[in-house]
Amino acid sequence: MRLRHVIATLTAGLAAATTLTAAGPAAAQPAHLGSNTRAGHACSSTVSIDRFSDALDKTTYNGTFVGNFSALAVDRDGSLAALEDRSQLFDLDARTLQPKSAVHLADENGADLDSEGLVIDRDGTRLITSEVEPSIRRYSRDGKILDRLPVPSALLVAPAGRATSNQTFEGLTLLPGGHTLLASMEDPIAGDNADLVRFQTWTRTKGDHFRLAAQYAYRIDAGLGVPEVQATPDGRLLVLERGFTAGVGNTVRLYLADPRHATDTSGIENLTGQSGVRVMKKTLLADIADCPSLGATAKETQPNPLLDNIEGMAVTDRDRTGRLKVVLVSDDNQNPVQITRFYYLRVRV
Repeated sequence: MRLRHVIATLTAGLAAATTLTAAGPAAAQPAHLGSNTRAGHACSSTVSIDRFSDALDKTTYNGTFVGNFSALAVDRDGSLAALEDRSQLFDLDARTLQPKSAVHLADENGADLDSEGLVIDRDGTRLITSEVEPSIRRYSRDGKILDRLPVPSALLVAPAGRATSNQTFEGLTLLPGGHTLLASMEDPIAGDNADLVRFQTWTRTKGDHFRLAAQYAYRIDAGLGVPEVQATPDGRLLVLERGFTAGVGNTVRLYLADPRHATDTSGIENLTGQSGVRVMKKTLLADIADCPSLGATAKETQPNPLLDNIEGMAVTDRDRTGRLKVVLVSDDNQNPVQITRFYYLRVRV
């Protein structure tokens, strides 16, 4: 979550919010649903968009604001888990997006998290990042802390480390096979080049604990950061890059990155573009501004009215042609000029 959105959030209110209750109609249709869901529309040669939904924009569930979404994951029962960056984890109906439950999260002292990344592990427990320290904790389904993973000292927020507050672990994913966990930093740490961010991994040990493992460098586009990362079935990564320019709007690009031949940078103090360090190879899949707008409207200036502050992503399935079904979600920061919007893509990798 960027400073511009944090400041804007302070002006937001809940007066106009619609209340959704557990007893609400299960078959309710999403509002502002983009058209032509069968054929999809090309954003690029490898990405198309089926539809979008603003069904949850400025709504509440049992008195809790629904929005501020920073991460998505498919739960074991097929529902969609949606993580707010304000310590709430929602269980959404995958078809209608209507909330079915909400769990409040907290740290060991009972304080709220700046919760950003989400993985649902094989036993149903939740691995969740907070970008304040940063940290990764394991939670039970009902929000009880079960474990906390180690974090390299250099990735801690200054003065404990070299990271900048609110620019740490934004993305989290479990690689195929379930043995390796990967977290992506949003922005570079002090001492590294301004276009290189670090992706940290952990390896699973006995008792479903994780120990520190390899680290990789990823080169970001100028002015952008990494809000989310998701593994593909073959071990590569879908990486979102995002930025905001006042008076212009958001830039959101989807890349395919490959960590499998990149240098382990865990022992390299400063990444300065030195020879011998292989960064992850990346390929642009789509600039979301190039997607058809599907009739979407924006509440602030955008290069494409479909765009907003996209921050969460989940791979949900494959279609009959082998393309990945990918859902994105925007973080509205509880701001009246931003939108909670879900995007349904098909991606060929």
